[in-house]
Amino acid sequence: MKVFLTTSGTGSRLNELTKYINKALVRVGKKPAISYIIESYSSDTEFVITLGYKGDQVKDFLELAYPTIHFTFIWVDKYEGPGTSLGYSMLQAKQELQCPFIFHACDTIVEGWKAPEPSENWAAGLSMDDMTQYTSFDVNEDGYISKYNDKGALGADLVHIGLIGVQDYKNYWETLERIYATDPNDSRLNDTITLSDMISRGAKVKAVAVPSWLDIGNPSALINARANISDHFENLDKVDESLFFFGDFAIKFFAQEKKVADRVARGEILKGLVPRTLEVRKNFYKYEFVRGGLYSEVATKDDFKKFLSWSQSYLWKPVQEVSDEKFHTVCRDFYENKTKERVQKFLSMYQLEDIETTINGNIIPPLKDMLNTVDFDWLAQGVQAQFHGDYILENILKTEEGYCLLDWRQDFGGQLRGGDMYYDLGKLAHNLVVNHDIISRNLFAISVEGDMITCDIQRKPHLVECEKVLETFLAEEGFDKKKVQVIRALIWLSMSPLHHDAFNPFLFYFGKLHLWQALQNP
Repeated sequence: MKVFLTTSGTGSRLNELTKYINKALVRVGKKPAISYIIESYSSDTEFVITLGYKGDQVKDFLELAYPTIHFTFIWVDKYEGPGTSLGYSMLQAKQELQCPFIFHACDTIVEGWKAPEPSENWAAGLSMDDMTQYTSFDVNEDGYISKYNDKGALGADLVHIGLIGVQDYKNYWETLERIYATDPNDSRLNDTITLSDMISRGAKVKAVAVPSWLDIGNPSALINARANISDHFENLDKVDESLFFFGDFAIKFFAQEKKVADRVARGEILKGLVPRTLEVRKNFYKYEFVRGGLYSEVATKDDFKKFLSWSQSYLWKPVQEVSDEKFHTVCRDFYENKTKERVQKFLSMYQLEDIETTINGNIIPPLKDMLNTVDFDWLAQGVQAQFHGDYILENILKTEEGYCLLDWRQDFGGQLRGGDMYYDLGKLAHNLVVNHDIISRNLFAISVEGDMITCDIQRKPHLVECEKVLETFLAEEGFDKKKVQVIRALIWLSMSPLHHDAFNPFLFYFGKLHLWQALQNP
């Protein structure tokens, strides 16, 4: 059996989510959309897949994730602008589909349901309370489709979900070619127009009702799909990177190929502390899945003491990658210039002025004034050591053997071996307050009324205890607590333009408040 997927389009309805990645690779649960489709068919299925927009990504990912599955890739020469349509992309694969086949839209997920073989023509549909926003169809008493309806139609029987079986393939291709020839620039040409024409000429298309449907074709539908998919997975996504989990491996995506190369290189540097890299492609690397407890969930006060001791012994080893003078320059650029760039990006994104504000009852000066009072020479006097770079509890596993580190940073100011140990400490301090679970459950509050701001966040008791352990560690080991607090505040400010609209303003004002508080300390 052959299953046909078209991944050549730009996915423009998903807005900036597809700026860096193909729509079929947008994460839904623990995996990208296309994985749920591939895995819904038997392992001996042959998949015919059109490639266009960021097609190398689709090809590389599928070959990494499913090395034993048979894929036939078809490159589409036009996938945006005049003369493009789903129908045009489908026609590019005609020669590979001279047999009965299933067409499955790459933004359609049906969990727990097996598509019937194309022993007759069929189209899958779902009964919904409101069908007006989708193309729909009516079903006669014999269970066959009597007609297709455009969006907005009332009283339809089922919504068309973009999943069809084509037994009469010769009729299908002849019909699609004939319609395309009448107007090659019709961007609406698709599978439903083709089936509708076939039905009007006497073809029979069985209506097949599905029990559920997760659509990821637009932002609101994607949010719903992520909330309702069976392997629901919370992650603070960025538009230019993603993480996917499979049975015994994980795959990391970066839009920038250099980040992949540097991550892999750093994986070798941190060998023994991080999972083993299995395979690499331009925008992806595949690494071994390590079983253990996510440290944000299993950390205790006593074990956190052991973890900090372990970090000193095995991670934060002294490194002299560059001279002290050069390292000071790297640190200053990393802390000062990066923060100021990110702050300006946030202000521009939300069209805000940098003004004096009252946050939680404290009068806080403009951020520019506060940053000008930060002694960046003092802050840049870092400790050059082997580092993680994103040292948060969600990136740490507690294993039977000890600890395993995940999702390490690709560099520190361009350096692969030596970073500032204080940055890892600042990251830990940040994550003990602001962590993924709290954010994913919206357990934070932000209210902005002019220059009056209130912001708050819930804390898990065991992480509050761990924060006290970290403070004791800093004092006993002779680290500068104020420096860690300032870096933590700069981390929140730097994060403020990188996430979603509810979280970004919280990070900005929370960071501004904590920078002011840190600067008050002697």
